[in-house]
Amino acid sequence: MIRVLVVDDDFMVARIHRGFVERVDGFEVVGTARSGAEALQLVAELDPDLVLLDLYLPDTFGLDLVSRLRAAGATCDVLVITAAKEAESVRRAVREGVVGYVLKPFAFPDLEQRLQAYAADRMRAPADDDLTQEQIDAAFTSGPSGPARASAPLPKGLGAETAESVAAALREADGTLSATECAELVGISRVSARRYLEYFASNGQVVVSLRYGTTGRPERRYRRA
Repeated sequence: MIRVLVVDDDFMVARIHRGFVERVDGFEVVGTARSGAEALQLVAELDPDLVLLDLYLPDTFGLDLVSRLRAAGATCDVLVITAAKEAESVRRAVREGVVGYVLKPFAFPDLEQRLQAYAADRMRAPADDDLTQEQIDAAFTSGPSGPARASAPLPKGLGAETAESVAAALREADGTLSATECAELVGISRVSARRYLEYFASNGQVVVSLRYGTTGRPERRYRRA
């Protein structure tokens, strides 16, 4: 069983999230916390595999809590569940190494899909102490994240951190994204966003569709493959 700690200051929301998690085979909720301080304590006591983390806590910002967990030696994974849509929050979540970023409100299937992908990724993780280069490369390019780190070098002019931010925006999109929408989420220009999106499309990591309006060129829309 994958042991989960739910962290949310709203009692009813935490109860709903707990119910969602317990509906997914292979997962059990071992505790709930309503503040950053309580979360730190319960992580130390319960040693969960995964923390479902709200960002707006009464005593700290959730991503600051992630940093404190790492400093304390906690090895649990973190799945962010929040209403925070700011591009900087998404970028920082990527830098902090969270395994997913889910926007509230969401339905049970949205969380179920992410938890199942997370569980599948854990099962694929090699158990050997010493890894081959192939296994190391797989660890950096697989996971429940959809478009992930590119296994090949990025084209000239594209940065790894921005590519991760664009990938995060695609993962958390409700349906498809345009280059303009992606640019607003990530905090880059529309031209830059389109370069990253087209790069993912060229690798087969995203699918491109066209949305036709009444006039002008059709809009290119992008979604995870």
